[in-house]
Parts: sequence; C-alpha cells; structure tokens
Amino acid sequence: MASSPHPNAAPGVAVLAGGVGGARFLSGLTEVVPPNQITAIVNTGDDAEFYGLHVSPDLDTVMYTLAGLVNPENGWGLRDDTYTCLDALREYGAETWFGLGDRDLATHLQRTDLLRAGRTLAQATDTLRRALGVGVRLLPMSDQTVRTMITTPAGELPFQEYFVKRAQQDDVLAFRFAGIEEAQPAPGVLESIADADMVVIAPSNPFVSVEPILSLPGVRIAIIQARSHTVAISPIIGGAAVKGPAGRMLQTLGHDVSAAGVAEIYRDVVGTFIVDEVDAALAPRIADLGMNVVVAPTLMTGAAERRTLAEYALTAVTGSKQHDNTAQHPTQPAGR
Repeated sequence: MASSPHPNAAPGVAVLAGGVGGARFLSGLTEVVPPNQITAIVNTGDDAEFYGLHVSPDLDTVMYTLAGLVNPENGWGLRDDTYTCLDALREYGAETWFGLGDRDLATHLQRTDLLRAGRTLAQATDTLRRALGVGVRLLPMSDQTVRTMITTPAGELPFQEYFVKRAQQDDVLAFRFAGIEEAQPAPGVLESIADADMVVIAPSNPFVSVEPILSLPGVRIAIIQARSHTVAISPIIGGAAVKGPAGRMLQTLGHDVSAAGVAEIYRDVVGTFIVDEVDAALAPRIADLGMNVVVAPTLMTGAAERRTLAEYALTAVTGSKQHDNTAQHPTQPAGR
C-alpha cells in the first residue's frame, strides 16, 4: 500500500465500479478526495456494438456523471438529450430497443473513430474524459473484448438483450464472460490497485459489474493483497437492490438476498464491508466472515448523501475523519 506523504494528505483511491451505483459513489468521492487522486476501474463486460458503433454503457455513465452531464431522472444518458436520429432509424425499420440520444451518439461516434484509428479503449476513454473535463482517471477494465453472457430459461443472452431488450424479466441461471481467458487488465489497472491507499468496491452489481473486473488475470490476486485496505459497499438495502437486478440475481443464483449475502461473495477480497443502517442487525453475521463492518446511511438520494457515504468509506479504511460521524463498532449503527 502506498503511504501518504503527510498525515493530512489525500489518499490515492482505486474504485471498482459499474453502472449507476458506481457512478454516484464516485461523484461523492470527488467531494472528499481530489479527483486526480482517484482511479475508477470500470466494467466493460456490458459493452456492445449498435449501429456499427462501440458503446460502453458503464464507462459513459461514470463519465457523464462526473462531468455533471448525466440525466438525473434515470442516472444514465445525457441530460436533456433528444432522440431524432433514433426516430429516423425506426422509420427505416431498424431495431431501436437500445436508446441512444443524439448527443450520446456523438460519444460513440468519437470513440469508434478513435478505435478504428488504432487507439486502445483505454486511450480512447482518456481522450473522451479529458474533453469533458473529468479529473478522475477512468480506466476500462480491459482493452480486449469481454462480453457478459446471461443464461436464462430462454437460452443464453448477451447482457444488453437481457437487461434492456427483455427488461431483466428472465431468471438468471448462470453467467459467463466471453473472451475473459484472452483478456488482460488495461494498462494501469493492476498498478492503481497496488499503489492505492484505499481500494473501494462500489455499490454495484456483484455478478455483472464487479465480477468481470475481478475475473481478469491478476486482478483478484491484487485485491486480495490489498484486502486490509479494501472496502465494499452493499448494493442491497433492506433485502432489495436500490437499482437493477442484483436482488433477483442473488435469489436465482442461490445466495441470500441481503447485505450479508453480498458480503459472503466478497469475503475473500474485502477487509471492510459497509451496510445500511436498516441492516444493522446483520453486522455480527458479516463480522463472523472476518470483515470489519461499518453501519452507515448508504442510500445515495442526493449530493450530500453521496458525499457522506464516501466519507464513511474513507474513515473506515484510512482513519481520516472527514466529518462528524465515524465508523462505529460492528454491532452499532453509525450516527447520522
């Protein structure tokens, strides 16, 4: 673990993230840690090609959120975007179940152009985030193609068909990451984990947002080596997912649908686990897994709540007191 040069120096933080939960946590983290001290390692198993363009949904959600451009109603896409191009495609008979706004299309056009010119996905991502003024270092988990495939009673589906086209209605029986055997972590991924003062697994889906990253060669080992200063935040509050299909996936894949069920999945890689106040009674059970437990308000309803959650995570791992509330004994809820 890299050591801060001064007791009050900002820690270097590496965050494994995917989707809206990861993006919202990162936005709060930038309020308590300088953005240039943060590296976001983002899931790309959800990437897909639409209309000949390379679309990276999780990378874009994180990038738009940190740029202050995200659509606040759903947490993804661009605020006040229009859909004229998609409407025209529909008139031509094209499938338009994956909604891409007009300004959003510009991102995918530019990314695809950069990739066709020989840039890697990591290089293209860096170009895009700098153009939008994002100070956080954004790394795709890999420059190689990895695609999350979902096994359902209807057969195996590419993730976006399961998630968007079929609206997550299918039971998830299994999942796999096509291409993971040949893929490597993007340049900087392993180094950012090794050098970080704190590693965070954001409140993202443990199966389809975090597991693709951990499945890359060397990543799980790197996180295990950083376990003492790694914290995960439960995406399950009160037995339900805040957003997305994580709760239903836990159930159909044979896990307890609770914060404790998620903690069980992370027990080998995480030293500290944060649960919501409504799940305080689960703290002793999670502590029995060999984790430190922090009970805190984890529902990120607004900017203040996002910042508070980031402060709890920072305090739990580094001991830096960023606010009046501090991590409590595992069996005691932290005060608001």
